[in-house]
Amino acid sequence: MTGTNTTSAKAFRLLIGMFLLGAALLCLLPILNLLAISFSDKASTTANEVTFWPIGFNWKAYGLILNNDAFLHSTWIAVKRVAAGIAVNMILIVLSAYPLSLGSKQLKGRTFFVWYFVFTMLFSGGLVPLFIVVNKLHLVDSFWALILPYGVTAFNVIIMMSFFRTLPAALSESAMIDGAGHWTILFRIFAPLSLPALATLTLFSIVYHWNDWFTGLFLLSSNDKWPLQTYLYSQLYVGVDFSKLSPEEAKTIGSISNRSLRAAQIMVTIVPVILIYPFIQRFFIAGLTIGAVKE
Repeated sequence: MTGTNTTSAKAFRLLIGMFLLGAALLCLLPILNLLAISFSDKASTTANEVTFWPIGFNWKAYGLILNNDAFLHSTWIAVKRVAAGIAVNMILIVLSAYPLSLGSKQLKGRTFFVWYFVFTMLFSGGLVPLFIVVNKLHLVDSFWALILPYGVTAFNVIIMMSFFRTLPAALSESAMIDGAGHWTILFRIFAPLSLPALATLTLFSIVYHWNDWFTGLFLLSSNDKWPLQTYLYSQLYVGVDFSKLSPEEAKTIGSISNRSLRAAQIMVTIVPVILIYPFIQRFFIAGLTIGAVKE
């Protein structure tokens, strides 16, 4: 009987391993295909011959990107947006989550405020009211239009609030007996103990601000203020403006497949997130699950 159970367990683990391997390949193979296309010559990509290994290996697409002033400028704007966005998001999320993590006796009307945040997850005003508010605040076509309208995300606040509520109440109670105030408790006790949740929400913020293209297209009218993803959208779906290219750039583009150029642009944009994720991954699961066991 024991041998049968052991065999069944091994078979089950084998099936789970095969399933996870298949899921991993489904995620990895498209990236490998893009990487191969970005390094392939025009004839091979045009003929759709490239799979997971470059044909006619060359660096022309990446050379054109790295010498493109508009691409580099939009990348710099995206980097600034990520840095400013993380700071604004984390400050507002922590300051919103801490009072909501307190008991009803310490924060009167806590239940109302929690449900107020939940309500915003289910219903929103839409794009027109958002644009009106941003316009009234004179933020349209400014850098802060990329940051402030999305400074607080209700989902992230609830994750942070739930994490705070898993911390022992005795910590804050003993600190208050010793004369500590809420600011001291938050920044000297709660914040250091909440690194998994903070790292997880930081990753969410990085991915959102780095990948978002619609906000720039919607709220920024000046092309020179577009972040990287909005610029790439204009290149991938609107097309390259050949009138603004030098003869050398036009000649280089003529020798490169559009697919290679687009694949190279996409690869350049996903590399930063791929490089950052391994350093935060060890906090990721803990940050999402620890706060899920308690309201």
